[in-house]
Amino acid sequence: MRPKKNIILGISAFYHDSSASLLINGELVAAAQEERFTRKKNDEKFPIHAIKYVLEEAGIPLSEVDYVGFYDKPYIKFERLLETYHVFSPRGLQSFLLAIPVWIKEKLFLKKLIVDKLKDIGTFKGALLFPEHHLSHAASAYYPSPFDNAAILTIDGVGEWATTTISQGTKNTIKLIKELNFPHSLGLLYSSFTYYCGFKVNSGEYKLMGLAPYGDEQSEQTKEFKRKIKEALIDIREDGSFLLNMKYFNYATGLTMTKDLEWQTLFLLPRRDREGKITQDYMNLALAIQQVTEEVILKLSETARKVTNSDYLVLAGGVALNCVANGKLLKRKIYKDIWIQPAAGDAGGSLGAAYAIWHIYLNQPKVLRNEKDSMKGSYLGPAFSSKDILNVLNKFSAPITQIKDSVKLTQKVSDYLENGFVVGWFQGRMEFGPRALGNRSILADPRKPEMQKKLNLKIKHREGFRPFAPAVLDSDVEKYFEIDRVSPYMQFVDTIQPSKKKTEPENYHQLHLYERLYHSRSDIPAVTHVDYSARLQTVHQETNPLFYQLLKTFKKSTNCSVLINTSFNVRGEPIVCTPEDAYRCFMKTEMDVLILNDFILIKTKQPKQNNVTVWKEEFELD
Repeated sequence: MRPKKNIILGISAFYHDSSASLLINGELVAAAQEERFTRKKNDEKFPIHAIKYVLEEAGIPLSEVDYVGFYDKPYIKFERLLETYHVFSPRGLQSFLLAIPVWIKEKLFLKKLIVDKLKDIGTFKGALLFPEHHLSHAASAYYPSPFDNAAILTIDGVGEWATTTISQGTKNTIKLIKELNFPHSLGLLYSSFTYYCGFKVNSGEYKLMGLAPYGDEQSEQTKEFKRKIKEALIDIREDGSFLLNMKYFNYATGLTMTKDLEWQTLFLLPRRDREGKITQDYMNLALAIQQVTEEVILKLSETARKVTNSDYLVLAGGVALNCVANGKLLKRKIYKDIWIQPAAGDAGGSLGAAYAIWHIYLNQPKVLRNEKDSMKGSYLGPAFSSKDILNVLNKFSAPITQIKDSVKLTQKVSDYLENGFVVGWFQGRMEFGPRALGNRSILADPRKPEMQKKLNLKIKHREGFRPFAPAVLDSDVEKYFEIDRVSPYMQFVDTIQPSKKKTEPENYHQLHLYERLYHSRSDIPAVTHVDYSARLQTVHQETNPLFYQLLKTFKKSTNCSVLINTSFNVRGEPIVCTPEDAYRCFMKTEMDVLILNDFILIKTKQPKQNNVTVWKEEFELD
């Protein structure tokens, strides 16, 4: 008779970036975001496709699941909505009339809604549990981490009431120590600036963070913006707690983030239109709020160190994806080490809900893995066989070659990269979280200055100022960057080594945004941002041997152990999931080569002028 398995399904849904995660006897088996299957970015709907996937990956029916954990408590969230509308009344009537009917009809009866949705998948016989939102975040950060005692800092927009919490993880327990509640939210403050600078809330925060380095730190305008933020918008206390002046914000009961007239009066700057020109004013404003955000995070981290007396810190919540702040925090050396959940936003809530059930509700011990985390490199999504890929390629009558030998394959791909080709790289299991980590990636040579422009404008179809991440061999990271430890999940921004830097012009901050951007600043210019920083990923043989081998091969050919690694998608779309997603993305961009496992597709470049070289390679299947 086989021993009983404890099978736990975690779910996050109905706000943004819904997902599903599966634990079997405490081991993380699979996790995926719903957006990857539906192709709707940040899809908030019930994750029926993600749930079907994680169950199929484990080879179990829904009837064998013992527990389903949902990542927050709907009744407490409803209480917060009602109390907020009451406090701010009569303001917010329009928002109230839009929100409350949805809650009364659906979200207030979330337990029934979840059970009904699960019926579309199979028969669920287990228990349905609801950990609090910030507990789910805290659990997602602490339990997979390599620590058995850690301070836990969770910062996001809002859960039920909490927006910021400090907890302590000890063995298999999590103890809440401090909590800051809505409407005072660092995540919503940052999102308000995202909105005011003309980017989309809940997805444009990366853009705001990428725009900040173009700001002039020495500018009187930047200093004045920062002063006004701290005097008018946020009152920061010594322990990192803070209060927001709600006179300037509209998110509590309105349909927008900011009260635009008050902001324009304060900053002497109108809200930027979504596709409007990005002037130096908005760059300086982005830098100011980035610096204020970093100040709060550093103070909170110091407080967490004092109240927990822990040498280690783990982070989750959407603000934990601010990898610039994370890099500054790491350099402060407040802690011996820091670990950040790769899916730190709401997607990771499904994972945390499952872990909370396993360790807290079922009182199971936390097992350490020789100083390694339990995320399996975050390669937790679906993989596809050669048969799957051939079926797709035959459907499109795509000409292909196959190189089964991994050494020959990586040498061929390395040659393409060295010759300036942009490669779509589709391998193994899809990543969980917002970063492509070498399985659903677009790769290029970072030594070529023109690559940054080409990738943004001709491949990704996004704003030209956006930076790109370097993937570097774990053993070579200190040759290129000042960081003294690994960063497998792209969660830290760090500065390149002084020996790699090139000087900037004297009138640097007077240059146009793109003149600054395209100035060659280092030996790896395509991944060096305007402030000599980069959001790096260290690549490890034990978690991704093929990507590691490709980097080793590229290093052997070029003496450079770094590649550009950006997510395999275009602006407004999720990262590709299936071979068909990858093929369609490849064909509608100016990518040169597509690698699907060991299959190669290469485009024929037709000459636009007589002196343009036409290149094509023919292969035989081996």
